[in-house]
Amino acid sequence: MGQEVPASAGVVIVGGGIIGTSIAYHLGRAGVSDVVLVERDTLAAGSTSRAAGGVRAQFSDELNIQLGARSLAAFARFGEEPGFDIGLHRVGYLFLLSTVEQVAAFEANVALQNGFGVPSRMIDPDEARRLSPVLSVDGLRAAAFSPEDGHCTPEAVVQGYAAGARRCGVRILRQCEVTGIEVRGETIEAVVTSAGRIASPAVICAAGAWSPRIGELVGVDLPVVPLRRQIVVTEPVTGLPPDLPMTIDFDTSFYFHREGRGLLVGMSDPDVAPGYDITMTDDWIPRLHDAMAHRAPALLDVGITGGWAGLYEITPDHNAIIGEATSPSRFLYATGFSGHGFLQGPAVGEVVRDLYLGREPFVDIGPLHAGRFTDNTARPEANVV
Repeated sequence: MGQEVPASAGVVIVGGGIIGTSIAYHLGRAGVSDVVLVERDTLAAGSTSRAAGGVRAQFSDELNIQLGARSLAAFARFGEEPGFDIGLHRVGYLFLLSTVEQVAAFEANVALQNGFGVPSRMIDPDEARRLSPVLSVDGLRAAAFSPEDGHCTPEAVVQGYAAGARRCGVRILRQCEVTGIEVRGETIEAVVTSAGRIASPAVICAAGAWSPRIGELVGVDLPVVPLRRQIVVTEPVTGLPPDLPMTIDFDTSFYFHREGRGLLVGMSDPDVAPGYDITMTDDWIPRLHDAMAHRAPALLDVGITGGWAGLYEITPDHNAIIGEATSPSRFLYATGFSGHGFLQGPAVGEVVRDLYLGREPFVDIGPLHAGRFTDNTARPEANVV
């Protein structure tokens, strides 16, 4: 790239996806000077560019509700701050529920969400079909819907934050891989990269599924496991309403939202083995076909025009790991979002900015510290697809 690697920085951010660029932007906008972000590939090249783009505040955990709601507000004003078109469609999220247990759980979730100002509500199957006309509601007991959720373009969000960060003086180095972190006693002294050494007393790990490798460099355990998720894009589908919500069959994890004149379609694969391989395969297609036949048979004859695979960064409780290590000093981390990193990125940028500055964040993220898996304080998030 012909980039000049600075000899020093006040803080080095590792990772150029939504989390890293959001942190960089929020630090720069807060007046923090000498911020450097390093990305081993191009911006958003990891999980962010391969995300489905959903944004929501419908969660079962109060921290995730607050992070989601705060981020939704940031997405809504993204055109003004930092000033970038992200293709935001606030068409809502629709969760389809097929069992008594699911209905009871989502009723509790909705009550919790409403307590934080999220306008989610329970609806009947007929209203669900009116919102998402391609549905078959056979066996459907109820659904949960929030009109302020939706989807936008992940790459655009990253480019918007990166542009805003640069305007604030942040240095962004692409094709620059971290190969080591020098520590003396309890103090970080430098980040070693493939393009040169950067003396720095502080590091923020936002490396997504690759975060454990960064943590290992300083002796910090970040229990993140990479899991492949696959997405396909369909040919044009006739009769789709312009405000078709992001629709999720909670029983199977089958989901879809509009993508141009067609649909973006995906679901999880419980048989996939952990690993960094993002080769597209067809072994999940029979499961997708069965889910589609049951819940959206009108889509069975629609052709596929393309698709991709990416990585979820899974933690044992499906909640993010956010905080600052006790040793070495000034090693901060924001990772392990278990599929929620894109939608929580704006709020997490604020939180990590405040942690770095020694300020109290808008929400207490103490329960998300990395040590919770060894001190029995994990907090499972149930609303995961």
